[in-house]
Amino acid sequence: MTALYLDANATEPLRPEARAAVLAALDAGGNPSSVHGQGRAARRRLEDAREAVARRFGARSGEVIFTSGGTEANALAIHGLRPGRRLLVGSTEHPAVLAAAGPEAEVIPVLADGTLDLDVLATLLQGGPALVCLMAANNETGVLHPLSAAAALCRQRGALLHVDAVQAAGRVPLPTDFDSMALSGHKLGGPPGAGAVLLRPGLQLPPLIAGGGQERGRRGGTEPLPALAGLAAAASAPVDPARLAALRDRIEAGADTIVAGAGAPRLPNTTCLILPGVPAETQVIALDLAGIRVSAGAACSSGKVARSPVLAAMGFGPLAGCGIRVSLPWNAPEDAAERFLAAWAAMRARLSKSAA
Repeated sequence: MTALYLDANATEPLRPEARAAVLAALDAGGNPSSVHGQGRAARRRLEDAREAVARRFGARSGEVIFTSGGTEANALAIHGLRPGRRLLVGSTEHPAVLAAAGPEAEVIPVLADGTLDLDVLATLLQGGPALVCLMAANNETGVLHPLSAAAALCRQRGALLHVDAVQAAGRVPLPTDFDSMALSGHKLGGPPGAGAVLLRPGLQLPPLIAGGGQERGRRGGTEPLPALAGLAAAASAPVDPARLAALRDRIEAGADTIVAGAGAPRLPNTTCLILPGVPAETQVIALDLAGIRVSAGAACSSGKVARSPVLAAMGFGPLAGCGIRVSLPWNAPEDAAERFLAAWAAMRARLSKSAA
């Protein structure tokens, strides 16, 4: 039997619409900055992609800034909007956001279910102008932050809100009351190497990468047109969250273990299963040997598996090193839950016997 890929939050399988768009752009060639016919055709393809992304996520096409991915998109927004403002970040943010924010950022804790502590946010916002950085959905647990409530608090205090929507985009509806939002192509089912910042009209972002004036002077370098065309096609592809949620629920019911964030709104495709006493790395390796591809935490740590800062922030203590992430891809087979549970049960019985 072929391996079962359940690591969509690391990267989604390439969608056929995205593959077709990438190949068409590669075949067409051309530099969008060239003024001859082929360059103008490339420019039209680029602007069509920009318009598709804007339409899909409720922005204006002129405020879509293409980047190399979600990490750059977050860094561009955070560095560009932070001057003169205190930086407030959620305690379960992605490493890309934490790195861009730096050690001087003030941390907003989360509640036991992984959602943002709005009372603490309201208190912190009283300290002066701020840029608040929040993920729409956590990459490990799938927990959704109360973004609309957070945005209302930010508006009351004159704060800016940057949303890391890398995991949520294409999976759940996103709010439109943001000041900036980061997207990543390969999390949508597009190719890696493409991302975007959506920016509220009237705001300016100085470039992190200076160059030839591309992206209206906000991001230098020739745009990776094939990857961006694939991003736009993936963003416009149909989704079926109810199907994925049903598969996730079957996995959780059959696993009979601790589910991180179980009481909170979550992504339909994501569950974080905690098996007390069994290190996450042991679980990941055992399941991999059984042909089940899952992960533990973010796939951004050079292959390292360690105690999860996300689970630690949620108060799991020693159990923070015992959680694995199961994230269903858009093309998960209908027997995904049963195949995972069979491997999970065998692993659990074997490791429990070894421990005894």
